[in-house]
Amino acid sequence: MSASLESALLSVWQQSLADKKKIVEIDGETYSVHQTAKNKLKQIDFHVEGRELRGLEQNPNTKSRWARLAREGKKVMQFLESGRYIAVVVDGKIQIYK
Repeated sequence: MSASLESALLSVWQQSLADKKKIVEIDGETYSVHQTAKNKLKQIDFHVEGRELRGLEQNPNTKSRWARLAREGKKVMQFLESGRYIAVVVDGKIQIYK
């Protein structure tokens, strides 16, 4: 994963979860932060390096280790591309899935 893509993921996490902005800006482009209908989780669809990505706040009501961290008060956002999870950011630290 390129450094600029990692930087963009961290920026989306920072702006949407940490700073609680309703509009996220990446590389001069703006993207709206929406809430999912059922669980009111933050969701952002955006483009970086020609890739269509989605940032999705972690649902704390699931059984994953990421959900446990969210229940503990950590700010957790998963990132998807074409329906596949590619990375997660937890309190500003990124983990790339292989």
